[in-house]
Amino acid sequence: MRKRNVHIQFWLDEKEAENFNRNVKRSGLSREAYLRQLINGLVPRDAPPPDYYGMMRELYHIGNNMNQIAQKAHALNFIDAQRYDEGMHEFKAAVRKITEAVVLPQKME
Repeated sequence: MRKRNVHIQFWLDEKEAENFNRNVKRSGLSREAYLRQLINGLVPRDAPPPDYYGMMRELYHIGNNMNQIAQKAHALNFIDAQRYDEGMHEFKAAVRKITEAVVLPQKME
């Protein structure tokens, strides 16, 4: 059985439809997903630039390498583990901020 079983239909004039379709296209979402975000009090963002996902993959790769180094450093007591861990937390916070700023929808005011 469908999770969403209420059908709603409404009409737009040409200008409203053009504006709606332009916003949907810029967001990269389906029309339905775009409307659901608006209904839930969120403003959909424009789709991120194509190189965003490549940059995020690179950041995650760097973070993964740092984590492996940190594990080895903890085992060997070779570097300042606390300082390294703080750097990792900052890295993860930066990735989260970038994602929130570029991808996740904003709340309506």
